[in-house]
Amino acid sequence: MFEQFDLDSELLASIKELGYKKPTSIQDLVIPQAMKGNNIMASAPTGTGKTAAFLLPIAQHLLDYPRTKPGFPRVLILTPTRELAIQIGADSEQLTKLTNIKTGVITGGVNYGSHTDILTSTTDILVATPGRLLEYIENEQFDAREIEILVLDEADRMLDMGFVETINRIVAEARWRKQTMLFSATLEGAGVLRFAKEVLDEAVFLESNPSRKEKAVIHQWMHISDNSQHKLKLLVNLLKQEGVERTVVFANKRETVQYLSGKLYAEELPCVWLEGKMPQDKRNKAIERFKSGEIKVLVATDVAARGLDIVNITHVINFDMPRKVDIYIHRIGRTGRAGNKGTAISLVEAHDMAVIGKIERYTKERLSRRIIEELRPQHKESRVANKKAKVKLSTAQKKAKVKKQAKKKTKKTKAKK
Repeated sequence: MFEQFDLDSELLASIKELGYKKPTSIQDLVIPQAMKGNNIMASAPTGTGKTAAFLLPIAQHLLDYPRTKPGFPRVLILTPTRELAIQIGADSEQLTKLTNIKTGVITGGVNYGSHTDILTSTTDILVATPGRLLEYIENEQFDAREIEILVLDEADRMLDMGFVETINRIVAEARWRKQTMLFSATLEGAGVLRFAKEVLDEAVFLESNPSRKEKAVIHQWMHISDNSQHKLKLLVNLLKQEGVERTVVFANKRETVQYLSGKLYAEELPCVWLEGKMPQDKRNKAIERFKSGEIKVLVATDVAARGLDIVNITHVINFDMPRKVDIYIHRIGRTGRAGNKGTAISLVEAHDMAVIGKIERYTKERLSRRIIEELRPQHKESRVANKKAKVKLSTAQKKAKVKKQAKKKTKKTKAKK
C-alpha cells in the first residue's frame, strides 16, 4: 500500500482517486530511495508506473520543505518529446491537485508568449523539453540556480535524439541541485552509462522486475514483404481485420507518414498523423481525436514512440522497421500497457532481416513469420530472407536433427552387420 511510504494525506487521497491500488515494482524500489534524497539511476519497462515513481517523492519533498519566497522552479523534469512533457505535466497536476504545488510545462512548437506566466510567476515543478528551455536560459529568462531536484526521463532517447550537449549545459546550470534522478525504459548502451556517470554522483542503481500483472503481454509477429507497395497492401489488409481497433502505425520518415495517411484515406481508413515539425496545436488535436476514439488509426514517426500514454491501444504496426532494437522496444510498448494484452506486427523487407536478428537476440524470442494467403511474397529475395532467418534461428533444432540422423545411420549399420 502507498501508506507505507509516509506520504501526506493529500497525496494519498489523489492516489486513491486515480485508482492506484498498490505500488508497482518500480515504485516500490524508487520511492523509498528518492525520499531519502539519494541520486537514482532507474530502469523499468514502459507502462509500469515510472512517472509516479518520481513524481510522488518530488511532491512529498516540496510539502516537507515549503518555499519561503516566490521564485523559479525547484524541480526540473527533462523529457525528449513534447507529448511526454505534456503527459507528465498532466500527471503531476493530478497527483498534486489537493496541494498548493504548481506545475508548468515548457516545450517547443508553441508560441513563446504562452510560457510568460511560467517564467514570471512562481512555479514549483517544471516539465520541459531541452531545446526550448535552453533558449530561455541563454536569454536570461529562466534561472536554474533554484533547482533542488533534477529528473532526466527517457535519458537514452534524449541522447539518441542528439540532445547531449543541450542537456549537459542545462545540467551545469542546475549544479546547485541536491538530487538527480535518471530514468529510462532501457539502460542499454555505453553512451547512457557514460552520461550517467557524468551527471550522477554516487547513484543507487535500480532495475525493476515487474510482476506478471504489470508486464506487457504483447503478441509479436512479422510479415515478409516484397517492397513498399506490397507493405501498403499488407497494412490495409491488417487494418481492415476484425479486432484491430486502436492502432499506431510507425514509419521512419515524415514523408512516409504523409504518404501513408493519403493512401489510408483512399482505402476508407480515416487516420490522424503525428510527425516532428507539426505545430503543437495540431499535434494535440490529432492525439485528442485518437485518444477519444473518434479516429482509430494514428500514423507516426518515432516522435510518438515516447510519451504516448493512451489506454487500450490494441495494435502497433511497424510499416518501417526501426534501425535500433531499443526503438523497437519503445514502439511496441505503446500497446499491452499495465498488464493489458496487445499485438505488435512488423512488415519486413529483405534488407530488414539484420535488425530482426538483433531484436530476436535481445528479446530471446523468435518473431513468428505469418502469411496472408492472398498477399504472399513473390520476390525470390523475400522468400530467401524468410528461409535464412528460420535456418539461422534453429541451430539447436538443426543439431538435434543431425544427432537423430546419426542414430538412424548407426542402427542401419548395426542391422546390416
